[in-house]
Formats: sequence, C-alpha cells, structure tokens
Amino acid sequence: MNTADLGLPVDVPSTALFTDQYELTMLRAALRAGTADRRSVFEVFTRRLPEGRRYGVVGGTGRVLDAVENFRFDSDVLGFLRGNGIVDEPTLAWLASYRFGGDIWGYPEGEVYFPGSPILRVEGSFAECVLLETVILSILNHDSAIAAAASRMSAAAGGRGLIEMGARRTHELSAVAAARAAYVGGFDSTSDLAAGFRYGIPTVGTSAHAFTLLHDSERDAFQAQVTSLGRGTTLLIDTFDVAEAVRTAVEIAGPELGAVRIDSGDLLLVAHRVRQQLDELGALNTRIVVTSDLDEYAIASLAAAPVDSYGVGTQLVTGSGHPTCSMVYKIVARAASADPKAPLQPVAKKSLGGKTSIGGRKWAARRPDARGCAEAEVIGTGAVPPELLDRQLLVQLVKGGEIVAREPLETARARHFAAREALPLSATQLSRGEPVIPTEYI
Repeated sequence: MNTADLGLPVDVPSTALFTDQYELTMLRAALRAGTADRRSVFEVFTRRLPEGRRYGVVGGTGRVLDAVENFRFDSDVLGFLRGNGIVDEPTLAWLASYRFGGDIWGYPEGEVYFPGSPILRVEGSFAECVLLETVILSILNHDSAIAAAASRMSAAAGGRGLIEMGARRTHELSAVAAARAAYVGGFDSTSDLAAGFRYGIPTVGTSAHAFTLLHDSERDAFQAQVTSLGRGTTLLIDTFDVAEAVRTAVEIAGPELGAVRIDSGDLLLVAHRVRQQLDELGALNTRIVVTSDLDEYAIASLAAAPVDSYGVGTQLVTGSGHPTCSMVYKIVARAASADPKAPLQPVAKKSLGGKTSIGGRKWAARRPDARGCAEAEVIGTGAVPPELLDRQLLVQLVKGGEIVAREPLETARARHFAAREALPLSATQLSRGEPVIPTEYI
C-alpha cells in the first residue's frame, strides 16, 4: 500500500501511531490478564447530531479501510515504543505481528445517519479491535463533518456548481481529506491538486488578485491570462472597478469568455449587474462564479442571483461551524472467555450526563412510509423483522482481515444523493430543527 494514497507523507510507514497511548495501555494490561483474546464487538455511533442538523453523512469509510490495511508496527514504530517505555517486551512481541484479522461492517460511504446509528461495527479479539479506536474516529469524525456541511451546501446550491477551495484554511493533509469528503457530499471539483492526484476528483483553478497586481494594468493581466489559457478561462474582475473589468474582459476574450469570478462586495447585487452587463456585451454564455467566505446560508441567499457556481473554502473545511460529529467507539459485546465458541454477552457503559450506551451487536434499517419516504431509523439487537430485511443499512467492509468493499468515490457520491433524496423534504431546510426522522430501538 502506498502511504501517499492515505494522505500521508511518503516517509510515514504506517498508520499504527495514529493511536492514543491508552489503547496500548489497555492492550498491555489485557495481555497480562489473559483477556486480550476475548471476542469483542465495538461500534461507532453518535448520541446526537450537531445542533440544528437534520441528518448526518457518512464520510471517510474508504480512508478507514486504507488505514486499517496499513496499520502495521514496523521496526521504527516498535523502536519508538521501546525507547520511550510505552509498552513492555511481551506487548512489543505481540505488536510486531499485528494484522487486523476480524470483521468490519458499516454504513456505506455517502449514506446518511442519525443519533444512535451503528455507523461502523468492528468485530474480533479485544486486542486487535481496541487498537483501531483513534484512527477510525479521527477519520470518521473529520470526514463526516465535512461531508455533512458539503451536503447542506449542495442542497442550498440547487444544482449549481460547487468548487471546494479550502486548502489554504486547514492543515495540508486535512485539506486533501476535506476535498474528498466534500466530493462525496455533493461538491463537483476541488482546487487542491493533491486531492485530484490521489482521488481523481476534478480540479479547477483561476487566478488571484496578485496576478492582476503583478502587471502594469488589469488589461495586461487579462491579456496574459487569455493568451496563455484561452478564451474559456475565468477572469477575476473585482480587483479594481468591476464594471470596467467586465468591459475589458469581453474586449480581450470576446463573447467566448468562459467565466468571471466575483470575490467581494454585495454578491447578490454585483452578480445581477455583471450578468446584465455581460448580456449587453454579447457574452451570453459567460458564467459567473462567486466566492468570498460562503456557507450554506450565503449560498441559499443567492438562489435568486444569476450565479452559475460557488467556490467555498473556510466554512466547508471546518464543517460550517461543526468540525466534528462527536462519534464514539464503544464496546457493546464481549465473550466471557477466549474460547472462539464462547457466546457474546451484551455490555454497556452506564454513567451520568447522558453518556450511556446500549449493549449488544446491532443491526439498523431505515423504515419507509407508504410513499417510500424514510420515516424512521430502526435499530435492534435481536432478529430483524421480516419487513425490514431488505432495508438493512450495514454492509460488510472487511471479512477475516481482508477488505471486501472497496468502491469508486463516484459510487459513494451517487449513494449520498440517493439517500438524501429519500429523506423527507424538511431534511434540507436550513432552519434549526430536530433530526428529520426519529431513531427507534426494538
């Protein structure tokens, strides 16, 4: 596995140290106590959606599979653990041969989820499952937050183009993951070339104000860009006077000018004026791209504007106010002994402050109403009711340590559109509200 595919520097050999130390502390103690080999079931879920959100979006599943596959303790990692006294020699010997050999089930990427949804289920020995907690949560919490924000923006855009352009507003590796998650959530392209290289996401780019200011005049800048990139390029028109820039742009590129970008001012008013001016100059097919600290609310406010596409940066890559989904990774069942045939027993955390969990390996299904619209997220631990057998949400992702569910990113993107379409119409309202469908436990 090439670590570059994970968004990692090429000199990082594995994902094994994307781990909190307490996971190794638990492993060490469980090995000593003889409980490390007990068959266990862990589940990823969230107790609540971020405030005001109507649904969540599963993002990062493909990256989780890559991370699990690349979770290896090589000599450098083991040397670090030994040199810092983090684990003892018996634990180091166990880690040296670590390979996840269990099963993973989960909601497929792009699917929507609700409070309590068992988004991911990891089954195997306690030892092999507990080590994956941090890397799984770090990916799912980040990518699902971005995918959810992207989905809201996609719904607000109403079919108009969306460009992810937040690489300058977050960590360089997070930027790549954010572009991937945004694509799943409904964005059409990214400005981040690393995301295009690693995941095949379409890339786009225009120019900055610096390019205009480099030249002796705006005309010279536009001429240089059109000469180099052709008449179909996108010209940035708000460095000085917008109306004068539009006239100059059409004079140089002609009515075949591809697009103009507006990055400041009253976007609604300016877009209308620019559209009118372009039409009067004969540039009827020249598109208008708007940027400037957009979020889903700003995009919705521009619904009546003659805008063809939106470029979104900061608000997208920070989850539009909710940079994490508060997902947790909890043990829900375990065997009473290391005997592979020992039955699983439900276990659950019971504590104050609403941080309880429900024990038992769970299934999940989405019940439709008479019209086929989703009406409830149904979760249970016993037999699945016959009417819900073909509505189950979890699919097997890893079987006996082998990944069995790799898929193109386009598949996850299409799945998300279909899942969102099957929700009640109020799911895409931007006003604050409760989850669009309830979670029922049976």
